Formats: sequence, structure tokens, C-alpha cells
Amino acid sequence: MIRILHAGDPEARRLRASAAMPAGVAATVAGIIADVRARGDAAVRELTARFDGTRLDSLFLDDARWDVLAEQCPPAVRAALEMAHQRVRAFHEPQISASYEQRLPDGGVLRCLTLPLRRAACYVPGGRAAYPSTVIMTVTVARLAGVPDVIVATPRVASEVAAAAWIGGATRILLSGGGQAVAALEIGTEMVPRVDVIVGPGNAYVTEAKRQLSGEVRIDSLAGPTEVVIVADESADPRAAAADLIAQAEHDPLALSILVTPSERLAKEVAAALQPTGIAAESLANHGAIVLTRDLDEALRFADELAPEHLELLIEDARDAVRKVPHAAAVFVGHHAPVPVGDYLAGPNHTLPTGGTARFASPLSASDFVRRQNVIEYGPQQLAADARSIEALAHAEGLHGHAVAVEVRKK
Repeated sequence: MIRILHAGDPEARRLRASAAMPAGVAATVAGIIADVRARGDAAVRELTARFDGTRLDSLFLDDARWDVLAEQCPPAVRAALEMAHQRVRAFHEPQISASYEQRLPDGGVLRCLTLPLRRAACYVPGGRAAYPSTVIMTVTVARLAGVPDVIVATPRVASEVAAAAWIGGATRILLSGGGQAVAALEIGTEMVPRVDVIVGPGNAYVTEAKRQLSGEVRIDSLAGPTEVVIVADESADPRAAAADLIAQAEHDPLALSILVTPSERLAKEVAAALQPTGIAAESLANHGAIVLTRDLDEALRFADELAPEHLELLIEDARDAVRKVPHAAAVFVGHHAPVPVGDYLAGPNHTLPTGGTARFASPLSASDFVRRQNVIEYGPQQLAADARSIEALAHAEGLHGHAVAVEVRKK
């Protein structure tokens, strides 16, 4: 049901490739984008009916229906969403860089202004399940950064999603998903305004649409199948490790769920404790693995080379081991920090780079929703002081007109 491999096996080195995105998606998405460019809202309606079976009279949820749905959210879920909202705000607030100013010796003033983007879209999957936690993780941060217009895009508005959108501060909800929603938001149609940034996870079609349109608006990352790598030693509870593998595998048949351990006993006990069903069973059979290493240091190196989305350290001295895994997107330290605490309530963002991109990419942050503007203010004294150096550099580059633009201003 789950493979047990050794770290040196060629198959172990191909684990990342085994969870690659499906072929043929790019061409389909290119057609969707072309259709939305050509026909706008009509294309969005028709594609949503074709792919999701939903016929849309209006592309956006009206306020009255939004209020009704939000009121239907169970009280315990609403309370949890409120707590998550506060935790997420508190964690992300220090991430917003302040504007600053510098003065040059002869009166020049230099400024770097931090400005919120005008409009953001937060994509929330809705195919297999409702994800109100993703609403909180994205909308809350966008509003914290000062974005005035935040659109939630989702193919299915459950009551929990409606409540989360209200709590997080969304301004409207687009009733469409998939590549057509991303295209509409990134291109702009008659009814759907063009956004400056689109964030949030989605399926292969959502991800590919973001990739193809990334030159037109900002995107957070290209999310592949979700993944967890668990490094465990003899101190780990095999039932807990098995539960954590299943928890990640239940997201998606393509999810990558891997246990890395130097303990053969633990490997066998975890394998025996695995009793997955449904999506989790399919995922673990095709993309799950237990990897045996010579020692704990090799286990940590193996995990770090994968640069996983989620990394659990079910080991003694887990805090000290964090420095050995700098390439994981999010590290869960110790036996009492499973991935779900980060998915829902801890506060750090659960929108994370996947597919090994944590080597260079970062979790979603408040900085994804702002831009910086440079302001250069010179008076006659500062220009006179700098003129000779500017002219020398301009002539050195053969851009003599640049030098003239300074020379004509000399008094």
C-alpha cells in the first residue's frame, strides 16, 4: 500500500517527479484564456456551466444572499474563523515594510513609498471541499496590507466560506472557479474588474492559468500538488506519523506524502498503522513513500533537498534541527505540531510554495499585496553638486543626450 525505499534508491530520488502535474493542461487552458479574451462574461458563464455544472444569472454573489449564507455558518466554526483571523493578522502585521526617506547633502530628498495594490483576487478551491481557512489566509492579509477591493473567487460558496469572506473583509465574491475565473480576473471583462494580484491555491487548470497570465498581473506562486515530508526518529509515535501522512494525502490523489527515518522499526510500524480510505488511499499508493536512511543527518539532508511545502520534525531536539532544513517552506517542530495547526489556527500563512520551489520562494505574506514607489526630488543645489558625475557616466555610456539634459539646467 505504501512503498518502503532506501535513500540511495533511484526510485527515492524520483519521488518529486512522481507527483508531476497532468499532461495536456496547458493547451486546454490556453483555449480557455483565448475564449475569455474574445467573449468576456459570456465565455465565463458558458465555461462555468460546462466544467462545474453551474448556470450563473449573475457572476457575483449578491449581498443579501451573502448575508444569509454567512448566518448559516455553525457557531463553533465562526468562532474558530474569528480566532484564526486575529492570529493571521497578528503574525503578518510586522511584514509590511514602512515607507522611508533619505536626504542628500545638498538638499535632495529620496523616498521609498510602500503602496497597497488597488485590487486583489483570492482564489479558494471548491471542488472536493470548502476551504474557509484559505479565505482567512488570503483575504485577511490583503486587507491588512491596505488593499481596498478584495475579490474571493470560488466555484462553490459554502456557508463557512461566506462567513470567512465577511470576517476577513472581502468586498465581493465571484461565483466561478477554474481557468475561466483566473482569466477573467487577470484580463478583465465587462462585469469582472481586472485585478493587480491573484493569490491562493487551485487545481492544475488554475495553476496553469496563473502561469500563462503571470506577465500581465502579479501572482503568488504556481501551486502544484500539496506535500508533506515527515522526518522521524525512535521517539516518534507511529500512529501520529501515520495520521499525519493520511491527513496530507486526503487533500488530493496527487499529494506527495513521505516519511523519512533512520528507524526500520518505526518504518514498519507506521506502514502497519496506515489505514487510509478514499482519496488518501489512492494518494499514498501512488505518491506516498517511507524512505529509510543511514542516520538522522541523512534523513534531514534528504528532506531538505526535496524543499517540501510542509516539513514535520518528529524527533528529539527538533528545535535544533531547524537550521539543518533551510529549504522547507514551513517547518513544524516537535511531536505536538502537526501540519493542521498551521493549516487552520497558528497564524503563519498556509499558502506555501510547492514542487521544490521553496528553495527560492516564500510563503504568502503582506508584502505580496503592496508595491514600492521610488521618489527622487532634486533642487538646483543638489543638481549642481551631482552634475559632473552624472555627465561623466552619461558620456562613458555613449548617452550624450543624458548629459545634455543635466547641462541645460545649470545656472
